[in-house]
Amino acid sequence: MSSPIGSKRNVKIFVLYLMQNVHIPLDYITLGEMVMHTDYVAYLDLAEAFHEMMDDGLIKAVDQNDKGEDCYIPTAKGICVAESMRRDLLPSILDESLATALRYLDFKKRGVKLSCRTEKRADGNGYDFRCSITEQGTTLMDVTLWVDSELRAERMAERFRSKPESVYRGITALLSGNVDYLLS
Repeated sequence: MSSPIGSKRNVKIFVLYLMQNVHIPLDYITLGEMVMHTDYVAYLDLAEAFHEMMDDGLIKAVDQNDKGEDCYIPTAKGICVAESMRRDLLPSILDESLATALRYLDFKKRGVKLSCRTEKRADGNGYDFRCSITEQGTTLMDVTLWVDSELRAERMAERFRSKPESVYRGITALLSGNVDYLLS
């Protein structure tokens, strides 16, 4: 297993926990993308665990999406496994991952896309950090900042990816004057 979450058993617990708590049937592609956004499970580990969970009766197909692909939910047995064994995983990992999964599903439903990149300036004087948010083709935010180090840019990218809605609200509040106390 090459997943940061650890063993195949942990991968199964993690996936079952997320599936149980998003409360909607998921097709395999959406499940995979959702899990990949958490950064705790490698794709190949998910693929292997998924088929074993099907074989073990931990998940089942209940519906099909508009493309005719099967959608899955955890079975009663799968929910029991997730509930009884989730203590084997750090609560902070589960909480953070569930928030990431729910944000991913919301963004997918609304057609929101995030972009974040860092480029070294041609003159060698620092880096340009650029992040943007688009929703259904409309640019909601496009920000470029100069930063002095690649490490600082990486931290900014990590923060943006983990809480893009907070970054957007913060910038909007600052520019509209709704948080003047920060400027004094």
